[in-house]
Amino acid sequence: MESLDRFAASLALAGRSGHTSAAYLRDLEQLAAMLAPTPLPQAEAGQLRKALAKLHAQGLHSRSLARKLSAWRRFYQWLLDSAQRPDDPSLGLRAPKQDKPLPKALPVDSTAALLDRIDDADPLSVRDRALFELIYCCGLRLSEAVGLNLEDIDFSDDLLRVRGKGGKTRITPLGAAARACLQQWLAQRQAAEGENALFIARHGGRLGGRQVEKRLRDWAIKTGAQQHVHPHMLRHSFASHLLQSSGDLRAVQELLGHANLSSTQIYTALDFQHLAKVYDDAHPRARKKPENED
Repeated sequence: MESLDRFAASLALAGRSGHTSAAYLRDLEQLAAMLAPTPLPQAEAGQLRKALAKLHAQGLHSRSLARKLSAWRRFYQWLLDSAQRPDDPSLGLRAPKQDKPLPKALPVDSTAALLDRIDDADPLSVRDRALFELIYCCGLRLSEAVGLNLEDIDFSDDLLRVRGKGGKTRITPLGAAARACLQQWLAQRQAAEGENALFIARHGGRLGGRQVEKRLRDWAIKTGAQQHVHPHMLRHSFASHLLQSSGDLRAVQELLGHANLSSTQIYTALDFQHLAKVYDDAHPRARKKPENED
């Protein structure tokens, strides 16, 4: 197709990589086939909208749709700029919103196995156990955990003061497991002079987020975890496990420090996945018959 050949040449002149140009041309050739018999340069906005809807109905992922739409826009903008048509039919077209991936949570037994297998052979291991227990028991973000100070713990009422996003402060209960691990850590904590951070690094200053990520990754490998584990996964696990047990979405929202309930509702999908698995495994009418059963 002559117009596509010239468009490809314009991409090369603009410094686009061969990979990008080839992807654009593939997407435009597919569009041309969908628009036939209308020539690609003469397509109208309604035709492009129908083509986009058809691809969406076929189950194409929103990211793939956005990529294709980017190629269409580039082509019709080129036609407009080079005076080959008076308008751009792709203006106003929008790809469906990208699907938000579900947060990954560890099963309850896997979470317990990870935390319980962290030994107390040295002060840093004791610190790690206390830190990870606290993140999981209180549903903390990584930034919230490393930002904690000594005065944020109230052992008399078993409460923790957390500074969340936007400087908002919330109070969350301190679980028994986290309390015990924190007391063990505080008995061994040796901070630099004037340092009031709850969790400190080897040099005595405040512990950084990157260090936490690395330590948790290393512990997960050492304790036999079957997947990559990161600090936010412990927060997701907290939310998912609490919702499975209580079903109280509002309480989970408060404990996580979410400003809007919509941010918390994503965990209902995880909860449904859990319930669906229980149903499939346990309900007699849900069990699939063996393939050799008549």
